[in-house]
Order: sequence, then C-alpha cells, then structure tokens
Amino acid sequence: MSDTRRALLSALADGPVSGPELADRLDISRAAVWKHVESLRDEGFVVESESDGYVVTEVPEYGGPAIEYGLEADYDVAFHDVLGSTNDTARELAAEGESDVVVVAREQSASKGRKERAWTAPDGGVWMSVLIRPDEPPAFAPLYTLAMAVAVCDAAREAGVDASIKWPNDVIVSRPPKRATSDGSSDSGESDGVIVSESSDDSPDTEASDHDYRKLCGILTEMEGEADRVSWLVIGAGINANIDLEKLPEEATSVSAEAAPVERRIFVQRVLERFDELRADLDSVLPAWRERADTLGRRVRVHTANGVVEGEAIDIEHPGTLVVRTDDGETRVHAGDCEHLRPVAET
Repeated sequence: MSDTRRALLSALADGPVSGPELADRLDISRAAVWKHVESLRDEGFVVESESDGYVVTEVPEYGGPAIEYGLEADYDVAFHDVLGSTNDTARELAAEGESDVVVVAREQSASKGRKERAWTAPDGGVWMSVLIRPDEPPAFAPLYTLAMAVAVCDAAREAGVDASIKWPNDVIVSRPPKRATSDGSSDSGESDGVIVSESSDDSPDTEASDHDYRKLCGILTEMEGEADRVSWLVIGAGINANIDLEKLPEEATSVSAEAAPVERRIFVQRVLERFDELRADLDSVLPAWRERADTLGRRVRVHTANGVVEGEAIDIEHPGTLVVRTDDGETRVHAGDCEHLRPVAET
C-alpha cells in the first residue's frame, strides 16, 4: 500500500476530515483526494460527504484496506482472495527485500503446519503470515513464535473464547475430562466428585489427553539468517475464526463455535497490535506466555529428535525451552511434539 493511501486511511479513521485538510495532510491536490476517496468506495468503503468533511460510515468485512483502516501497528497488508500458502508468499516478499508486511488470504489451497502436516484453511478463517526483520540473533526466533501465540490467545479471549496455549505454538480450548455420574455413565459437565479417565489403563500417567482440548490456531515460523543475526522471520498463524465445526477436523474448534462470529478485520488488527507490543518488548513475552499456558503444571510426553521425554512441565525458559521434571531430574526440551497427559483419577 502506498504511503498516500496509508495516510488517507489514517486521517479518515480519526473522524470527519475535509477535502482541503486531506489535501494538505497528504500533500496532494483536491482532485487527487477525490480520486482516492472514490477508490475506497470502489473497494467497499462507504464514505459520506458531510458538512464537516468526509466520514467513513461502513468498512468492508475483510480485505487489505479494511484491515489497515484503524490499525494501530505499522504493517502493510498484502491481501489475497486465494493463496497456496501465506508463508510461501511472505518468503517471496522477503527475497524481494520487503519487511513489516502481513500476508493475508481469504482462503488457502495448500496450507501446511509443522512437519508438512495438512491444515484445513477455507474461507471464514484467518490465514496470515507476518514478515519482519528483527535485529536479533537466530536463537531469539522462538520468542516471536511465543509472542504470536500470546497475541492470538488474547484476541480470542477478547472475542469471548476461553483460550490457552499448548507448548510451544498451539492456541487451544480445553475440554473438561468426563466425570462419573451416579448411574455409571459419564458426562463433561461441571459436577462435584471424582474425575475419572475414559481409559481402563492402570497406569496413572501415560494416557494422552489430546481429546481434552481442541485446537484453535497453529503457528509456523520460518527463518533465514546468519550466525549472529536474523535476516528475516515469517510467523504464520492459521486461526479458525468463523468456521463451522463440521468443516473442521474432530480435534479442532473455532472462535464462532466457542463464542460467536467475529469481524475478521478487527480480529486481525487485535492480533497484529498485540504482537507488535510484544515484539517491541521481548522481555515481556515469557511472562505473558506463562500466564496463558495450559501446558505448565501438566504431565506431558514430548517427542523429540533424541527420543521421548515424559514428566511434569514446570516452566519455560528463554527463548522458549520447556523444562520437564522427569524421574531422572529436570530435562530441557528445545523442540518437539508435546502431548498433554493426565492421571487416571483427580480430586
């Protein structure tokens, strides 16, 4: 987006503004102002000409200018109706020297998660990748992944979803374990008494409870850099926003299913603004992540390149290392697939 268009959107977002004032602020002619306003109208903005100037009375539901309108973070938005992958497009922009760009797609046709896992990405979701060039060493890259998880979690909570974070990069909605009832059946509602697992396994610590949560968002970070500095980072977030459950895998959920449909442009703005706050203060990332973590305090099984680590997740350390207390002492896990475990019975 051009600097002129950005300045125009910023001026209109501040309230009524006259044509002459816009011409002065944008350093263009009044005729050029009119052409820019007409262009916004063509893109779906409703811009009224009132006695005290131009007033935006309606903003498109989605799109690049719609996201940039009122966005309190300095990003350009590259919007596409359909892309194979927003991460792929962001990497192409990185190769062209771009920075501080958010690639957003209404729909992705070839999206993927970690280890090339497929990710359903129909219209209704938020599919976005942020391209930045932080002045940090490559070892700091995981902090940006954690920052995006916090940003998505906070935006989801603002939308009414009881979201939390599963190490390292999944935003989830926890489900209560099934509980025994007086007639021997089970339900997942709130009740007093003993919580029992669905498994008949006698081992209290080995049952994976992946069915006790549903995934709301996955995050995939890609990087290019040298030994001492990052060249670029692409942080991709695939968020199930306004998607019906029947269109999602059984282990997934959406904002609309958990609470209510959201205005996607507003949701994206909230994610970007929160992410921008965190990237400007990296010291705040780990405390924020801990406060929203579902993993800490749980027994976990982490599949790593060197084998399986099982125990209690007790902390996270810079730049995103999970600390697990095992039978053999504390183990630090830098990367891996984490399963949440639960004991057979809890009180």
